Amino acid sequence: MSETVRRHYELYPYPQYPLLASVRRCDTYASNLSAIWSRFNGELPHKAARRILIAGCGSFAPYPFGLANPATEITALDLSTRSLGRARLHCLLHGVRGVEFRAGDLCDPATLTGEYGLIDAYGVLHHLADPAAGLRALAARLAPGGIMRVMVYSSYTRREEESIRRALRLLKIQDVAGVRSLIARSAPESRLRRFSDASHEVAQRSGLADALLHPQVRTYRIEPFMDLVQQSSLEPLLFAHRQALQDVQQEVVRIKRMEQGRRSPGNFVLYLGRRTKGAAPDADEARLLLNPCLAGVVGPFSFGSVQCSPRLGRENPVLDGAARRFLSRFRRPVRAGDLSASERKLAGEFCEALFLLRLRPDAPLP
Repeated sequence: MSETVRRHYELYPYPQYPLLASVRRCDTYASNLSAIWSRFNGELPHKAARRILIAGCGSFAPYPFGLANPATEITALDLSTRSLGRARLHCLLHGVRGVEFRAGDLCDPATLTGEYGLIDAYGVLHHLADPAAGLRALAARLAPGGIMRVMVYSSYTRREEESIRRALRLLKIQDVAGVRSLIARSAPESRLRRFSDASHEVAQRSGLADALLHPQVRTYRIEPFMDLVQQSSLEPLLFAHRQALQDVQQEVVRIKRMEQGRRSPGNFVLYLGRRTKGAAPDADEARLLLNPCLAGVVGPFSFGSVQCSPRLGRENPVLDGAARRFLSRFRRPVRAGDLSASERKLAGEFCEALFLLRLRPDAPLP
């Protein structure tokens, strides 16, 4: 990344969540390494792959990842020492231990060592001078069977921000105070005022700066994004943005149709894999196991209904008392063939939601 990007995040650490802001562990279910690995490999990660890299971690992501993976080695990498300091403090205040915080450039081969079973690059590639080189650098650190999640800005989702950013550059407005002054003086029906009123980001300095003052941003339509993915030699596995179709190619076709009407499903979120084995089939001998992040939800002292935040592009089923009692049976591995037809159907829905892990018959059990 460029020095200007580093300076930007030193000045505006992002995101600027309150330090006391907490996350329910059940909402981190899609950040659990065992769950993600089993989704695309049909087994639990082997010992060498039990490492997570958060590339461009910012000031918050290490906390939910640490919450989801308390016994896993996690490296939180960022250019900004100020962002890392805030992320470290957030973890400390919420009792999250075991995260290694490292300042450095993800494109520098000397920054990282070894391979990782899960790499998260959420909102990072579109801030690189050479996104293809950055993605290849991360791909080189992915273990066989490893998973990488990426998010990049969609051109049509970011249309308003990019128009405003261009105008601010022409006006030579380069700081938050200048932007806020312009917003205050803008007409109620202006593009700037409409954006300001509709966006939750602009209420904080870091959010406004990230949206409108970032020195290095690019956006993607779906074809250039998939070309970028192809250059990495990683396999696209699953889109996880809003209402995404399960089949990658079908989702690409759907997005192309949307883009013809200058629309988008939102920013693109995609899971990539390196020589993954594929999901375990729904066979009688398959073993089903509870996602560790839901252990507290199905415990004997949990009451009422719970709905976990959507992380894979679709709403999750509500976990009422009956659903929680059903899920509690999978604290230990359960053979799929031992379930009734209706139970197996329900278990399949929970596997799709990643609340249950489906393991191959020959996969080692915990």
